[in-house]
Amino acid sequence: MNFIKNILLASTLILLFSIKSNAQLLKIEIRATGLTCSMCSNAIFKQLQSIAGVDSLQTDLNTNTFIVILKKKNNLTPKIFKERVEKAGFFVGLFIVTAMPQTINQQNYVSLNDKPINDATIRFQVLDKGYITDKEFKKLSKTYRDILTYVESNEDDFHIKLLK
Repeated sequence: MNFIKNILLASTLILLFSIKSNAQLLKIEIRATGLTCSMCSNAIFKQLQSIAGVDSLQTDLNTNTFIVILKKKNNLTPKIFKERVEKAGFFVGLFIVTAMPQTINQQNYVSLNDKPINDATIRFQVLDKGYITDKEFKKLSKTYRDILTYVESNEDDFHIKLLK
C-alpha cells in the first residue's frame, strides 16, 4: 500500500512541477506615464533591461510604450516590472501581458471576466492600482467593489481582464 502512495505522491509532484514550468509570462507591454523626453524613456529602458529574464526590449517613443520579450522558463510576475518603472521615477498607465494559459491558474491571478481560453497563449490586462491610471482605477473600483481582493489592493494579487 505504501508503494502505491509513493507512486501517487511522486506522480503528483511531477505534474505540479511540470505545470509550474509552463506557467510563465512571454511578453509585457507597458505604457508609461509622466515621460517628457527621451532621457525619461532611457531611464525606464535601463531599469527594465536590468531584470533577469528579459530577452529583448523595444521602445515606441510616440506612445511611451515598452515591449519586453522574456526568456523562456522565467518565473516573473507583473510586480517586478511595475516596481522598475516606478524606480525610474514614472508610472504605469497600461500593462498588458502575453502568457501561457497556465499562468492565470496560479493563486495570485484573479480573472475579472469569464472568457474561454482555447489558445496556446493568452493576452490579459492587469487592472490593479499601479498598472492603470489613477482615474481608471477609481472607476473600476466602483465596478468591482464586490470583489474584496480588488478593493484591498494587495500588491501580490493581480486582477486581470482577458483580451482577444
